[in-house]
Amino acid sequence: MPPRTPVSTNKIVPAPSRALRLRSAALVARGLADLARDSNWLIKKVFAGETPHLAVSSAGQVCATSPRAPDDTEIVLYDIELGRPPVALSVPGQRVRARSGLPAAFAWSSTASDLVVAWPGWGNGLYAFDLRGKSPVGRFGEFSDFPGHLAWSERGRYFASASGGGVEARVRLWEAMPDSKKGAPFAGPPLSEAGGPRSFEEWFGAPPLDTESGDETAFGGFGRIAFNPDESALASVVEVEGDWADDSIVLLDIPTLRRRRTCQAQGHVTGLAWTSDSRNLIYCSAGQAYRIGPFSSESESLPFGAELVACHPHVPVCLCFSSWLRSSAKGRLFLADLNHLSVLDEYAAEGVVDLRWSRDGAKAYAVTADGLAYIYEPPPL
Repeated sequence: MPPRTPVSTNKIVPAPSRALRLRSAALVARGLADLARDSNWLIKKVFAGETPHLAVSSAGQVCATSPRAPDDTEIVLYDIELGRPPVALSVPGQRVRARSGLPAAFAWSSTASDLVVAWPGWGNGLYAFDLRGKSPVGRFGEFSDFPGHLAWSERGRYFASASGGGVEARVRLWEAMPDSKKGAPFAGPPLSEAGGPRSFEEWFGAPPLDTESGDETAFGGFGRIAFNPDESALASVVEVEGDWADDSIVLLDIPTLRRRRTCQAQGHVTGLAWTSDSRNLIYCSAGQAYRIGPFSSESESLPFGAELVACHPHVPVCLCFSSWLRSSAKGRLFLADLNHLSVLDEYAAEGVVDLRWSRDGAKAYAVTADGLAYIYEPPPL
């Protein structure tokens, strides 16, 4: 065999071309999208019409009431990301013609694969939906007073509802069934519940007072609720009737719903969210953002106004919405750094009803009453 000719290491030799195997499809798609914009915010029209009753999932799905006619309303699913045709949810055996204006409440599971709906058009019960089949998998939580606020814990173990109605107001807690993957995630009576003026007097020691006149004011019921990420506590707003009355926030132990701490708010609470480490509670009231620390019952005023808040699932950052700015007739969406108490990014917006981060924290969604979706998607790190 003839000797092999040595190849000099200084020569330039041809090499086969290589594809961009190290670049993921997501990064390429994002790079193409960035060519057509100069902002971290995208805007999409999700639905026509207007509704105050909607909730956005961590995967960018929106559940909302949708009036087909003045006396005919339905519950519809929309998809912000994929732009699929809307899907109307229905309950077998019930043909409803629900008038517009009926209240509705929704709670998404953290994986966005399941949904719980409260809507009088289907009767006085909560319906759980498996969204892979777009069909209900169970009914639970019969109610006499509509539960205007629902919450599903991050790990999926607990579900809670809160209702107004004064004397009949209740916070109720269910635990997921062991075999929930095969059917309804929740069923039967609540694991625990708390509510009514009796609970108010046990928690606060006296009926609420109007801070302006000193007169007793009416216990209005329970407002927004939020589980902390480690599922050890539930924050619940205790609403007090009156234009100038101040709400309170009670922190309840899971699963007993016994009072852990009570915090006085300033005005009516409109937003509520826990930080990812379960240590701090961020809330919005009277257009201002506040923070409650892990061992305090006093509120710390944050240096920005907000009415809605959603905390990032992994880092100390929150997405907020404020409907009014001193320098503008419009409101804004903005990101706030909770360590440095500074605004990181912002965008003009109006009429936002709900906020939600994606499960991995790579993007966030904000949806307005008239069907606009704002998508925050910063450059990949």
